[in-house]
Amino acid sequence: ALGYDARGVAAHIGALRRFIKVGAVDLLVAELGLYAVRPDLEGLGIPQLMRVMYPVLQELGVPFGFGTVRHALRQHIARLLGRPGLATIVPGVRVRSTLREVHLDTPPTRIEDVLIVVLPIGRSMSDW
Repeated sequence: ALGYDARGVAAHIGALRRFIKVGAVDLLVAELGLYAVRPDLEGLGIPQLMRVMYPVLQELGVPFGFGTVRHALRQHIARLLGRPGLATIVPGVRVRSTLREVHLDTPPTRIEDVLIVVLPIGRSMSDW
């Protein structure tokens, strides 16, 4: 997904529109990752990235943006997220994902204890 400002392309972020299971509910999200901003916007943080990307994520018609980060990055990501309401960090969730490479001697999935970052796009956090 590409975000624009008055000078052209301002940022990009990988967004995979998919369903994830949250408890017993299948929830539509934009799984986010691989983001970058134009060099003159570097240092403005994730709030700037989300300012230009938010309209693009709205066009995807998803209620939430979703991503994961390692516990070691909690303070860093909390600082980068900046203003309250932009996103919520959800601790204590185990995430099961499919491994990229499957081998006969290992399970095809892994379970990780990571921090979930949820961005309300089309719904409020109370709907998460």
